Amino acid sequence: MSNQSVSTLINPQNGNLAFKLLSFDDNSHFDHIQRNNYFSLIWITKGKGTIKADFAEHHFNADSLLAFSPYQPFMICTKEDIQGIAIHFHPDFYCILKHQKEVSCNGVLFNNVYQPPFTAVTDQAKATFQMVIDQIKTELQNTAIAQYELLISYLKIFLITATRLKTDQSEEPKPLPDSKEPFILQNLKDAIEDNFKTKHSAGHYAELLNISPKALAKLSKNYFNKTLTDLIAERIIIEAKRELYMTNKTVKEIAYELGYDDEHYFSRFFKTNADVSPQLYRETIGFGRMV
Repeated sequence: MSNQSVSTLINPQNGNLAFKLLSFDDNSHFDHIQRNNYFSLIWITKGKGTIKADFAEHHFNADSLLAFSPYQPFMICTKEDIQGIAIHFHPDFYCILKHQKEVSCNGVLFNNVYQPPFTAVTDQAKATFQMVIDQIKTELQNTAIAQYELLISYLKIFLITATRLKTDQSEEPKPLPDSKEPFILQNLKDAIEDNFKTKHSAGHYAELLNISPKALAKLSKNYFNKTLTDLIAERIIIEAKRELYMTNKTVKEIAYELGYDDEHYFSRFFKTNADVSPQLYRETIGFGRMV
């Protein structure tokens, strides 16, 4: 007997999903590739399995919180039923980039290419999440004045709690004694942050760090579960999405700022990695929809 339930708010201006709360007791919602134009927070309360997200696979257990950005491809694979609650919200409803200072979750919960897209939920966080979800359920049944403002407040509490949790759990890998690996990994992250707009190949970073491409590729795969090329590509895409979200720059201008002289090549690169064209991305969640 299924006890799945769903409450959805629709944006009256365009008919698209604005906010959605979903309770689920199997994996039917997530057993195929998702490419949604909204943010997703998925709290797995029972069960375990594997997340396929972007270019990597990660194993998760019960009481894991999964977080995905718009158009980030993901899929949950399980051999047993899972139970949980999902919160979906469109950037028109609440944009974490536009309001970054309020919750500071961008780069922690979302858009973090270096860590798995999930967080272990502690007993204390579990109590907070459940309280917030109960409040959201009640408010979704109430069309009284200031419903939007209350839902945003509850969503912020959820996001801030999750962000603090993820920050507390974010530790650098623990390598063998006397290993130089943490130093190299941090240097790699810094090098990508400093140079992703101008250096797009794995060889550039091996040269910058004075390490063989093969050794750097092995480190990237071992610790980030992704190839170095994938790390670089994801970082470029995150920046491109941010520009499409937040500015009225043309795709050509954004491409040039990210080191691509050929707008069409950049558009193909973006679509390969985001599964949607830059223009369609902007039209569905970007600048043009927030002005």
